[in-house]
Amino acid sequence: MKQDSDAVNIPACFISNHEGFLGSIKNFIKDFVVTEIDVTGQRVNTAAATQTPHCASPDKNDETSAECKWKNYSSVSQDTDVAADCGLDVTIPSPGSFDLSVILGQSVSEELEQFVLTLKEKPNKQELSLGSFSDKHHRANVHRAVRHRFPFLMTVTIQPEIRVREDPDYRELSHLVTEDEAEDFFRFIDAKVRGSSYTFGPDDDKDHRTTVHHFLSRRFGKLVETKSFTDQGTTAISVRLREQGRPKKRTAEERKEEDVYTAFTLRKENLETLEAISYMAAALGVLPSDFTYAGIKDKKAITYQSMVVKKVSTQRLKEKASEFEKRGMRLSQIRSVSEPLRLGRLQGNHFDLVVRNLRPHGASDAHSSGADTHTRLAALVNEALENVKARGFVNYYGPQRFGSVKSVQSDRVGLALLKEDMVGAVRLFFTPDDGNDPQNHAKRHFLQTDNAKESLALMPLSKARERLMLRALNRYGTGPDGCTQAWLSLPHSMRVFYPHAYCSRVWNEAVAHRLTTLGHRARRGDLVWIKDDTGESSLPQIHVVTDQEEDEGVYTLGHVLLPMLGNTVKYPENAMGAWFQERLTRDGLDDCRFRVSSLKLNLPGCYRPLLASPSNLSYQLQSAACGEGAGEAIGNSSRNSDRQLNGSAAEGKQDSLTLTLNFDLDSSCYATICLREIMKCDP
Repeated sequence: MKQDSDAVNIPACFISNHEGFLGSIKNFIKDFVVTEIDVTGQRVNTAAATQTPHCASPDKNDETSAECKWKNYSSVSQDTDVAADCGLDVTIPSPGSFDLSVILGQSVSEELEQFVLTLKEKPNKQELSLGSFSDKHHRANVHRAVRHRFPFLMTVTIQPEIRVREDPDYRELSHLVTEDEAEDFFRFIDAKVRGSSYTFGPDDDKDHRTTVHHFLSRRFGKLVETKSFTDQGTTAISVRLREQGRPKKRTAEERKEEDVYTAFTLRKENLETLEAISYMAAALGVLPSDFTYAGIKDKKAITYQSMVVKKVSTQRLKEKASEFEKRGMRLSQIRSVSEPLRLGRLQGNHFDLVVRNLRPHGASDAHSSGADTHTRLAALVNEALENVKARGFVNYYGPQRFGSVKSVQSDRVGLALLKEDMVGAVRLFFTPDDGNDPQNHAKRHFLQTDNAKESLALMPLSKARERLMLRALNRYGTGPDGCTQAWLSLPHSMRVFYPHAYCSRVWNEAVAHRLTTLGHRARRGDLVWIKDDTGESSLPQIHVVTDQEEDEGVYTLGHVLLPMLGNTVKYPENAMGAWFQERLTRDGLDDCRFRVSSLKLNLPGCYRPLLASPSNLSYQLQSAACGEGAGEAIGNSSRNSDRQLNGSAAEGKQDSLTLTLNFDLDSSCYATICLREIMKCDP
């Protein structure tokens, strides 16, 4: 079913055909309460959540944990760095210590050998899973062993799974030098032995040497430096590790201070996540990047989430708690942990929502009596909730994914970053809304004058992201290099938000196109998860639906996945595959590698189910005349929590109905999108 909608960001495709109803949300801050659910299934604002730290090492042989990781695989994979578990300055052991049959097991080792033979015969973008490794030291050994044995492979961690695929940098270098030289060079890069150098074979073609120099500078310039030298009449290229790449030796006291991690639960009201982090960082004397979290939460809400801060003791954090409370932040469950949090390390979120001023769609019920309207609304609400419980909703990314600025959406900034247009991305970032408030005045001043210093003086202190960017622009200038430094001034999780917003926009459009053109059942060429029957890995594998499986109805729409754009994903083998390619070409990204090295951004991509479903759903209908009872049941009420967010009267008519909803969603699913399916309108 389609809906005519004015929604700017979200296509209007529905799964169920119920009528729905009208209503308003977020009239008060307390009407929208979000509580993070950790990987053990506990809400983070309960005491039980502290029993298993969210930032602990991956759970060992825990079935519940494995199920969580399956359900949230798409969220985790989005922000996983390539070979993240490999230390940069570990001298590689001798080849004799790398017995892949011991490290991986005989069957996986043989499968890897066959995968390599296939690559040698016909290079492709396929990848192979080596299985799951819960111990990070074991993972590091796997990375090193595979890279040493097969330097043309890239190892990727999607914790705790390790996958391999051909390294595109190796393929490009092997077209410039011999394959033996390319392999030896990559072994040299991986080993990172201090004071070492590598020399390619003789090359008397100056233009060719220039091409090799440019490639090495572009792909490895931060790690190595190159030069040509002539010896006995022949010229060759020599490569050595940069001096500044060597780690500074830290004192025992410095190590002790930097290895301190303190976890806590943050309750915030009407604050952006980065805004809260920036204030806490300034008060504690650390960087915003010293804070890690599992996910970004809504601004116009009361939210509870786990965080970990580096280099701050539990005692110091407790001493600052009262200061933070004055700014709408309340810290609890403060304790020491051993690691930072990873983005995506959560099972989902619990929502306590209030929808006010309920009324039927259309004008036909306008003159009905109050009792008749209430009876009809009760039936509409029950029908809608039963349908969504049974059939779920289209798993669109919600409007929060694209930012709150009306004039320029975050996905356009992300597109500019993927094109490595740093100046264009900065100017899009500072595009103002129509208003004349201080923030928009400061943005307008920057675009008109290019004066970052004056714009910084005009920018409100609460706008942490904008102020970080302006400080960097003032220091480094507003040219391409200065704009790159401005983006680097933001924490990684904020930088990656913009390319993810672009990928999310494309995913939303892809789902709408998929449902419109291929219907509401699994089709040949669709992608689905299947469990690995070999016993080598507990994680699911991607499977392409066959003609026979479509005819026999083996899979339903609920099994179907669509890829989030990235450099590791497989695309559907039906009309949707061509659609993705055409969509990227339209935006000038047909050759995009989804990696922006200058900003340290890598987008491996992931797979997201077309449908999502709420769990533990309950609801209550109340008359507004009953008072604030429904509201008081949601979250921790305070004077600020009662503040009205929308300009209209919050309660509407005294005889109107109020709907209180309580439910859980998997990570990266949006309550506003679930509500839209329930209500059949944008709430």
